[in-house]
Amino acid sequence: MARTPHAWYPRRGEVYLVDLDKARPAVILSVDSLNRHAYDVCLVPFTTVQHVKFSMRVLVKRGDGGVDHDCWAKCDQVTTLEKGFLRYPALGVLSDPSFAAIQEQVKIALGLT
Repeated sequence: MARTPHAWYPRRGEVYLVDLDKARPAVILSVDSLNRHAYDVCLVPFTTVQHVKFSMRVLVKRGDGGVDHDCWAKCDQVTTLEKGFLRYPALGVLSDPSFAAIQEQVKIALGLT
């Protein structure tokens, strides 16, 4: 794991490995103006297990955002973590269509539509 630069902060739409129940990819959901100064970030974790009963899970194809296998964004499980749980550097940045789909499903999960 690379040393985190002093001025680093995670950016909205970036994918990181995070230490949750196990190391898993997650996309940063919170806005950069908060990410720069806050101790924690809002994110959506990914899973490799598809659950057809969960309609708010968005497929993220291998390669998108730097993930090395197909996975599903768990839009029904938005969470907040301290930045220290993110493994620097980012795996990559999600494509605009994938991130837009995740944002839409998060809005539905939180009743914001």
